[in-house]
Amino acid sequence: MIKKNKFFIHKSSYVDDGVTIGSGTKVWHFTHIQSGASIGQNNTIGQNVNISNNVIIGNNVKIQNNVSVYEGVELEDYVFCGPSMVFTNIFLPRSEFPQRGKRFYKKTLVKKSATIGANATIICGITIGRYALIGAGSTITKDVPDFALVYGNPGKFIHWVDKKGRRLNFNNKNGLSNCKKFRLVDNRVHET
Repeated sequence: MIKKNKFFIHKSSYVDDGVTIGSGTKVWHFTHIQSGASIGQNNTIGQNVNISNNVIIGNNVKIQNNVSVYEGVELEDYVFCGPSMVFTNIFLPRSEFPQRGKRFYKKTLVKKSATIGANATIICGITIGRYALIGAGSTITKDVPDFALVYGNPGKFIHWVDKKGRRLNFNNKNGLSNCKKFRLVDNRVHET
């Protein structure tokens, strides 16, 4: 076990030079964090995780086992990445014609408090909105709006959810949710 600056790194893990890790973060077994990665405070990074060069991870993020967060991916605060979910960073990879370096990587942004279920695949170049829920095993090929539950292959909108993931129902007349904390305007959820 390695304890530095009030964060924890299991002795079987590798952290390259030039990595920033915030206090309270825990990095578990067989994980590799590559140079230039910036990891915030109070995160939990499970076993067998790879965090590539220059990845940005906010605070209070939970990355479950067997996840690779590739260069070009940014996770805002409170994001949850379920076990064995997959990010990509090149839209059309070809082994014969390698595409290496930042100029080839498509940016993927996962906004505050979004949840990505186990074994989901996130195709690069998209944004997953705040408090969105991605169902386990889904393949996400396009942007996901704030507060949306998306499920399937390819992922399809199922219904709207609140901050805790509970289904939201809206009055058709005024667009106000039953709890009166959200309003649906132009097919987007807004807090009231």
